[in-house]
Amino acid sequence: MKHPLALALTAALSTLALSACNAPAPSDAGMAKAPAEAASSEAANPLFTASTLPLQYPPFDKIKDSDFGPAFDRGMAEQLKEVDTIANNAEPATFDNTIVAMEKGGQILERATTIFFSLVGADTNDARKKIQADYSARFAAHRDAIYLNPKLFERVQALYDKRADLGLDAEGVRLVERYYDDFVRAGAKLSEADKARLKEINGELATLGTSFSQNVLAEVNDSAIVVDTKEELDGLSDEAIAAAAEAAKTRGLEGKYVLALQNTTGQPPETFLTNRALRQRLHEASVARGSRGNQYDNTALVSKIMKLRVERAQMLGYPNYAAYSLGNQTAKTPEAVNAMLGQLAPAAVANAKREAAELQAVIDKEQKAKGQPSFKLEPWDWAFYSEKVRQAKYAFDESQIKPYLEMKNVLENGVFYAAGQLYGLKFKQRTDLPVYQPDVLVYDVFNEDGSQLAIFIADMYARPSKRGGAWMNAYVQQNKLFGTLPVVANHLNIPKPPEGKPTLMTWDETRTMFHEFGHALHGMFSNVTYPYFAGTSVPRDFVEFPSQVNEMWADWPSVLANYAKHYQTGEAMPKELLDKVMAAAQFNEGFRTTEYLGAAMLDQNWHQLGSAEAVPGADGVMAFEAAALKKDGIDYTPVPPRYRTPYFSHIMSGYAAGYYAYIWSEVLDANTVEWIKQNGGLTRVNGDRFRDTLLSRGGSKDASQLFRDFTGHDPKIEPLLERRGLTAK
Repeated sequence: MKHPLALALTAALSTLALSACNAPAPSDAGMAKAPAEAASSEAANPLFTASTLPLQYPPFDKIKDSDFGPAFDRGMAEQLKEVDTIANNAEPATFDNTIVAMEKGGQILERATTIFFSLVGADTNDARKKIQADYSARFAAHRDAIYLNPKLFERVQALYDKRADLGLDAEGVRLVERYYDDFVRAGAKLSEADKARLKEINGELATLGTSFSQNVLAEVNDSAIVVDTKEELDGLSDEAIAAAAEAAKTRGLEGKYVLALQNTTGQPPETFLTNRALRQRLHEASVARGSRGNQYDNTALVSKIMKLRVERAQMLGYPNYAAYSLGNQTAKTPEAVNAMLGQLAPAAVANAKREAAELQAVIDKEQKAKGQPSFKLEPWDWAFYSEKVRQAKYAFDESQIKPYLEMKNVLENGVFYAAGQLYGLKFKQRTDLPVYQPDVLVYDVFNEDGSQLAIFIADMYARPSKRGGAWMNAYVQQNKLFGTLPVVANHLNIPKPPEGKPTLMTWDETRTMFHEFGHALHGMFSNVTYPYFAGTSVPRDFVEFPSQVNEMWADWPSVLANYAKHYQTGEAMPKELLDKVMAAAQFNEGFRTTEYLGAAMLDQNWHQLGSAEAVPGADGVMAFEAAALKKDGIDYTPVPPRYRTPYFSHIMSGYAAGYYAYIWSEVLDANTVEWIKQNGGLTRVNGDRFRDTLLSRGGSKDASQLFRDFTGHDPKIEPLLERRGLTAK
């Protein structure tokens, strides 16, 4: 999260802030109240003051949805007063009376928006959907009122021009530079006429982005597949079938089964369903989302959003939106991103085609044995037949692994254990703090010396009110300016089993749990002075790097031996099964890399358009997507992009022109893992080095330099190519 000044934009556009309503509706949240009513409301609104719970942990049990509007209104009003005082200060600008003053401002707004947008992502409802729709454009306008304030920018620029002579430490100088850059990128140097147009664009984009995200969530639910008979679900586990029956029951479809969709193109049941026609239904429902011509169709929104982004970027002096978006990332330019993605794509597609030939051979052999004609491999066949190949090659399937991966055991004896071995951390569950969902777990986190480091929230289960995917967010950020310690949360989407059944995870879900905890560690280890730099406030093509590094401990022998135990017997996962899991590490990498690159390159194609006229209308969105994939040589039919444009939430919110960041970060990750392995692996020395030189620094130092500080060299792409099996011809 950024400092409070930038919070309105961060919150409104964050990928955590998936929202729900279409057009904003009139709100009475800001209407004047009688004095007695206002006083009563103030006394009852827990968002007006810092929480009195440990580490300012949110009082979820006291916060009502009706509290958010008044808190937003008061928070924005107070921050504008604070900004006006700073901007009109008769004293010359100083670091303390301008930069630090802005860092200290906006606390009510930050607190309210942090909690609100976290809940919108984790547990939305109709009231929260309406609130977000009501306020999305207002937050954008609030941000503009600050960043486009000429007197305020004049003070920031005065400090920037003499930053080397202010007697500041390195973090202070960097803070001045970052503020200046934020103001310029927000349009502070534009003419008054252009500022007025920019405000209009920002307001439109905020509203359109809210509508897009809302449609994505609505389509996931609306496109769920209803299955009439249990026989059609052949291949699914008893637990998965029971979950499908329960999902149908909650929709009033007693006796039927519902397969809910995830936001990715591929759907997990496709791996196991023997009914090819049902697999096809699942796939076609998935890829049609957002372009079906119904009330949730996103193609018109995509066209409008892209046209406005081009206009905004060019107004700010950039040739396209990608150039604007990448200007403050480690990649710096679209050309650098294109070069890396272009280097990976041919090898990835070649690997995918080799994998496809193997799958086609299995199909041909099976159909011949049945005395039936063969068929061509299609996208809905890939997961099903790759699982067959996996079993044939490595003689195991996910159902053999899952009994050894019980959720809470993996968390406590795997994820937490690795953190203990590497960093000396200790964890203690507590049940006295309020939670927003009964399944949420809360832990105190302690340093080796017994001092408290943070509070950690684990929200692991999927539910209709929760957005797809997995993510981390911070409810409270560490910083020395306010003396706060972190309260951070991890969110996964593990299907909740029927009552009384254990939660058994797949290997992918296990790695995801380790991954997200890497983000949590980045937030918990923060040791910076200013809120602006706290925790994961780093370039987005760097933010995934520490979390990807933490994945290495999922299969580290001593860690795995501590948690991979049968949930009933307590017996360790057999070595031969573990060996097969490890041997299969690069299995299906051609598919995995190709589907990712398809999405990443599609993102760049949209955002490298050089004029609003080049952006297609609603009826041309899907044709543009097809042409872009073909141009880049990534249009391999059996492997569609991980996300298609109308449900590509990343690029329509906080990751615009930034989906490449995952693999850019993985280059850094692969280099770092190589360094750690060469220097002793899971040791306290390595943990302390990673914590001190990188994880604790947040955004207080150039991200590329943080990488060099740890590894001692610039990143090389070879470790990533080797990891993904992209070096073989």
